[in-house]
Amino acid sequence: MENDVELGHLRRCVELAREAVEAGDEPFGSVLASADGVALAEDRNRVAGGDATRHPEFELARWAAENMPPEERARATVFTSGEHCPMCSAAHGWVGLGRIVYVSAAAQTAQWLAELGVPPAPVRPIPVQDIAPDVEVEGPIPELEEAIHALHRQCHAGA
Repeated sequence: MENDVELGHLRRCVELAREAVEAGDEPFGSVLASADGVALAEDRNRVAGGDATRHPEFELARWAAENMPPEERARATVFTSGEHCPMCSAAHGWVGLGRIVYVSAAAQTAQWLAELGVPPAPVRPIPVQDIAPDVEVEGPIPELEEAIHALHRQCHAGA
């Protein structure tokens, strides 16, 4: 991670993940930032309503496709609480977004959920670069991992 602005975006991702849990959803939140670090859009997980595609990373890819020219997308960064799933990785790649910075890795999150007794997801946790090999990826971010782990424990207590 490059600077305090980026750490601030990641902290906002943790806040969005907390908002998701408080709304009865799974703890994921994401921020899309321009090349100069300005937050352009943000979202949180919204799968509790029954649409399992309502991941924040997917929503931000759609937003970027509708609101940013390709050259700006390529220089943008998606900050997120958890590494993209394969669906979101593909959307990110197809839309031509730039870098991804995540707090917790997909394999790490899957391990946490297994320890909590949560059944495996219907889609295997695959690293972003196995889906979108040209995307620069950074993570996990150790200083924020425990905050996300705690939100998963809160979300899945008694799973």
